[in-house]
Amino acid sequence: MSEREAFVRRFGGIFEHSPWVAERAFDRAAAAGLTAGNIHSALCNAFRAASPAERLAVLRAHPDLAGKLALAGELTADSRSEQASAGLDRLSPEEHARFTALNAAYMKKFGFPFIIAVKGLTKDDILAAFERRIDNSAEEEFETACAQVEQIARLRLRSMLPGEDNA
Repeated sequence: MSEREAFVRRFGGIFEHSPWVAERAFDRAAAAGLTAGNIHSALCNAFRAASPAERLAVLRAHPDLAGKLALAGELTADSRSEQASAGLDRLSPEEHARFTALNAAYMKKFGFPFIIAVKGLTKDDILAAFERRIDNSAEEEFETACAQVEQIARLRLRSMLPGEDNA
């Protein structure tokens, strides 16, 4: 296996179901040195350099928060762990109904799921952000969601490369 293949295998899931981001980031990451900070920077640069349609595909690869994939147990391990850390796997029926309604309204308005880096947040924090961001313009929310994807990538890298505080 080449270094590029090993890199993509290891970091290809950092951006949800989008290994092309790692593929495009490899040369820059390898040249800068394979630290968490350099890898994150290279991944984000590859993501930002992608076409709007490619970035939209990354956004659409993310699951709904507390949505049908979670209920069916079909989230990636990272997404499952992230959602559980915020208590989204333990919602009351009323809370679940609220998330379901917000997910549907958000998807209808923006065409991609609500994305937020949930680490360190509670379900109430997430609901408040959901309710605030649903009033954003399409352009604002696209940029906000992309920034959240990059934050999720940073957190995932930190969990993969513990002890590196340069991410």
